[in-house]
Amino acid sequence: MDLGFTEDQVIQLCEGASSQTPPLSTLSTLTTLGLNPSSILRVLEKCPELSRINGNQLQQRIDSLRKRGLLEGSLQRVVSHCPHILTLTPKRLGTAVRFLREECQFTGQQVTEILRSAPATLLEENRQLQYKFQYAYFRMGIRHTDMVKSGLFRVPLEEIRARHIFLERLGVYETPDKKGQTRIINPKLKDFLGASEDFLTKVARASPDEFEVFRKLLTRELEEEKEGQEENSDSEEEEAEEGYESEDSEQTEYRK
Repeated sequence: MDLGFTEDQVIQLCEGASSQTPPLSTLSTLTTLGLNPSSILRVLEKCPELSRINGNQLQQRIDSLRKRGLLEGSLQRVVSHCPHILTLTPKRLGTAVRFLREECQFTGQQVTEILRSAPATLLEENRQLQYKFQYAYFRMGIRHTDMVKSGLFRVPLEEIRARHIFLERLGVYETPDKKGQTRIINPKLKDFLGASEDFLTKVARASPDEFEVFRKLLTRELEEEKEGQEENSDSEEEEAEEGYESEDSEQTEYRK
């Protein structure tokens, strides 16, 4: 209660879904960060794992976010919106930042903007994150600056891919050539990534039912494609094994 919590809020903390009352040091650290009791309760409700992190560990993670360029105001908004970012140790956060800079070639300032606008990006597996980046960069022809400005990383890959292929097959979107040119004028990225209703009415000019049917067909198409790749991989392995068996047989005959 000295930290500003009401009696009801204290009871809520003790009986929360986390089944573990957060240490006072954790609550004190979140208070020092600038979050009020109501915000802290929401943060712990979204991310019960924080109840198992002590104040010193939490402070180290907050300091690590500051070092990555999150200033006051932005830092509090990021933690309130995506408290799971505090489950990353400084080492794991550094690894994710390095991956974005070295593998995806984003600048330090661009990484900070991604952290500010789409913090959940740093929680993704590197392989999944790289695939999303490569799809946007190579398949759609989107440049680094536009990815960051448009908030592309806030949108799931499945949604990006479905919208892109839908427009492509409608003849509304075309992958730019090496010079960045297209024979048609592609829709603006902010419209492409806009609300579903706006995307359908302003960009695709299609009905929700048409897009939903397309989604189902695309899902089936991708599943069949994946199964085909797995079958090819299995058959190649079987052929390789048969080759080894044949070589063993020949060596046995030679020894005889």
